[in-house]
Amino acid sequence: MAARNPGIEYDETWIQNVYINLPAVKRRAETLGTRRTVKKQWQAAWLLRAVSCIDLTTLAGDDTPANVSRLCYKARNPIRSDLIKAVGMQDKGKLCLTTGAVCVYPSRIQDCAKALKACNGTKIPIASVATGFPAGQTPLKTRLEEIRQAVEDGAREIDIVINRTMALTGDWKGVYNEVRLMREACGEAHLKTILATGELGSMVNVYKASMVCMMAGADFIKTSTGKEGVNATLPVGLVMVRAIREYYQRTNYKVGFKPAGGIRTAKDACTWLSLMKEELGDDWTKPNLFRFGASSLLGDIERQIFHYVTGRYAAAHELPMA
Repeated sequence: MAARNPGIEYDETWIQNVYINLPAVKRRAETLGTRRTVKKQWQAAWLLRAVSCIDLTTLAGDDTPANVSRLCYKARNPIRSDLIKAVGMQDKGKLCLTTGAVCVYPSRIQDCAKALKACNGTKIPIASVATGFPAGQTPLKTRLEEIRQAVEDGAREIDIVINRTMALTGDWKGVYNEVRLMREACGEAHLKTILATGELGSMVNVYKASMVCMMAGADFIKTSTGKEGVNATLPVGLVMVRAIREYYQRTNYKVGFKPAGGIRTAKDACTWLSLMKEELGDDWTKPNLFRFGASSLLGDIERQIFHYVTGRYAAAHELPMA
């Protein structure tokens, strides 16, 4: 496995004189959104890969142990077992497909741990949002303590939000310092930094935020909380993955990418996988370097797998509710 990104010392020159050719970015994104198609068994294979990259998520005010338990069961059994058998995703009678992680609020981590333990000791990682998600408008001391508590409770991945005030006022050293402290608070847990790109104001800020978070030791950079007015878009994704590529070329450390918010269809999933494959290569189409933040995406993928196996679309009662 590739070495984890340790981060580097802050270097202002990496984010000076940044220029984003927005028309060119949009044209490149359009080629992904309108011209890339995969069919039949290749589409099924891509969709099964997409399932393995989903952070199956519930971030609602009315989350309870019961619906978190259902979420964990679905993460362990994302596609109906007879469909999995039909596409050859079983080994010695055991299912070989799970989602990449389950993602919940910190208060629900222990519920997840209990539910996953009941699923035959499955090793699906628990991800938790932290640091005053989604606004991040709480004192730094409180945000750091929330990370430490989430890790202590069993989270193996922490999705933090950056300080948008610092980003919007150009205090990139301040963003770096905070993310660096958050990385330290995570310990062995992996750090995903949410840029909240819909609130950063420009593509230049998206690029700078991406680079600064990677300098600070982020294991993943993530587009959105899912709570902004604008969430994951292909132009933003393109700018972020180009930053990832440049960081890798400069440091030889691979950083992951997570689009989140508004990704609901199997077609969306294939488009984002195309982006990763074409811009970064096959390594970035696997769950150690690519995740979807999604709650409803899995349902449409299961419908498409059902269609591939049976030749028809499922009626409402033929697929389990997520």
